[in-house]
Amino acid sequence: MKPILVCAVALMLNLISITFATAAEAPNIILILTDDHGWSQMSEPADPRIPDAVSRYLETPNMNRLANSGMRFTSGYSPAPLCTPTRRSILCGSATARCGSEFKSDWIPADHMTIPQALKMANADYRCAHFGKWGEQMISTPEECGYDSSDGMTGNNTGGMPRTLGVDGSHGDGPPHFIDNKDPKRTRTVTDRAIDFMQTQHENDHPFYVQVSYYAQHLSVVCTQEMLDKYEQKGEPDRGYSMAWAAMMDDLDQNVGRLLDTLEKLDIDDNTYVFFTADNGGRGTVPGGDESRLPTNYPLTGAKHSLYEGGVRVPFYASGPGIKAGSVCHIPVVGYDFLPTFYDLAGGKNPKNKLTGDVDGVSLRPLFDEPGQQLSRKDNAVYFHRPNRGFSFIRQGDDKLMVFWNRKGEVISRELYDLSSTPVEEGHDLAESNPQKADDMEKTLLSFLKSVDAETPSDFRAGKKNRNRNK
Repeated sequence: MKPILVCAVALMLNLISITFATAAEAPNIILILTDDHGWSQMSEPADPRIPDAVSRYLETPNMNRLANSGMRFTSGYSPAPLCTPTRRSILCGSATARCGSEFKSDWIPADHMTIPQALKMANADYRCAHFGKWGEQMISTPEECGYDSSDGMTGNNTGGMPRTLGVDGSHGDGPPHFIDNKDPKRTRTVTDRAIDFMQTQHENDHPFYVQVSYYAQHLSVVCTQEMLDKYEQKGEPDRGYSMAWAAMMDDLDQNVGRLLDTLEKLDIDDNTYVFFTADNGGRGTVPGGDESRLPTNYPLTGAKHSLYEGGVRVPFYASGPGIKAGSVCHIPVVGYDFLPTFYDLAGGKNPKNKLTGDVDGVSLRPLFDEPGQQLSRKDNAVYFHRPNRGFSFIRQGDDKLMVFWNRKGEVISRELYDLSSTPVEEGHDLAESNPQKADDMEKTLLSFLKSVDAETPSDFRAGKKNRNRNK
């Protein structure tokens, strides 16, 4: 064979080899999103430095397995203290101050960058699916947002609410729990759908992204009789939730284990990233629970709907290639960081140029190598905003400033916390002793809210919602 031809063939084979290698190396990504799941509602401490951040009554061996196989983010946050704003924020990588802080918003996800769109921009071979709870009043369907497969426009009723379980009224009007021996909270079928999708994409040599959005631990409390019997034998819970609620958590945990087992069975666990978090903190009360016991989110202050830590600090784990098992990161991270992180992991280039200006998150990938390094966030800040309830906060490093609004949109008070030594806010306000830091942080927060045309308390008072969200 002539030398030139030999070189040409060698070059061609090399290019083919590179192409196949690139396709083979495109990682799979799974995001597991639980519902109403508090930071300390696990059977291992959420933060190794805080032994009280654990429930000794609950059993979550598979969630622990995931956390211990990779990185545990001790300051991981949901974007909002309630479900739909968080889901919209995760989908589009935007802070809720930008994309809407309540259920209703005129932000149309399909008109903005979304996780599946970003992944396919990084690598057109990706196949994306969403199974489980989509959200309430999301406007856009999963398919309009770029998903190839989904359960559709699902919401709380899909996963079991009192009126869907034969009760005409709210949670308090029915029994404290319901028995479903086939598919409580649809946890099993949601898992089945995700497993089928993963198997199909693996067989067809497609890298995949699948978001598994469980309905548990949202109310109503639904469990199997067998699981309830187990917890009745264990005795009284250590917190203000019920035995049936703990049984529902156990079923959720077992199905997380099924997802992890599938990765090992398909032999793709070494090329798959698994992320785990919740849509908001745990509820303050649970039907059938005993409020005289420790608060459900102990030791954190507050619960779902609040912007105290109990409302937004949640379990937050990442496992996969290059992430050291048993590693711990104390840098604040938030659910709207997933979009740029997934884009980065999928091979996306130049995120600042490729991702739109509506993306407020940053890639967490640098933390996988150096858990203590500062990320490339502007002002090193993450933002949380719920003006309809009269509060917002900014976190910069270990410092957290909460501001409280009146209905005219005026700041009426503020609280400053140093979270480096404790995540507990109650009794640790530093605003009066460090007014300069509070002033500086308030200025940064207000500047950001203005830059994204955030909702104000007066908007809600006037009946306006998310004005000019898509301009």
